[in-house]
Amino acid sequence: MTEREFDVEAFLAQPLTARVATAGPTVRPTWFLWEEGAFWILTGPWARLLSRVRTDPAIALVVDVCDVGTGLVRQVIARGQAEILPFDVPRGRRKLNRYLGADDAKWDNRFRHYLLDDPVEQGTVWLRLRPDSLVAKDLSYSV
Repeated sequence: MTEREFDVEAFLAQPLTARVATAGPTVRPTWFLWEEGAFWILTGPWARLLSRVRTDPAIALVVDVCDVGTGLVRQVIARGQAEILPFDVPRGRRKLNRYLGADDAKWDNRFRHYLLDDPVEQGTVWLRLRPDSLVAKDLSYSV
């Protein structure tokens, strides 16, 4: 099977789900934002992800699609050290807009609370992964 090149920036701009692996090992699905050459993942004390990253910041992440109907198979695999950074509302809005749409009045309340509640009080933070390695593969085939 021959690998083809594809537009990684456009691929990561789609509202896809990433799977994040941490020490343990554990793997969990998550929404993400790809900006400034980094994956941004919203998390907080309600999720085990934050405590696992505090214990060991080494993570791996994969974003992929596999459509057997069309033969589209693409994947981006990233590895590196996650950083814990303060939550900022503008980036949070950009992330949630891509998954939920621009009209936040239609969002489930739990998502609006990320933007309205005090992030310090709630413990909301960003995990930022600036990959040490990023491998993109297009393994698409004809059906």
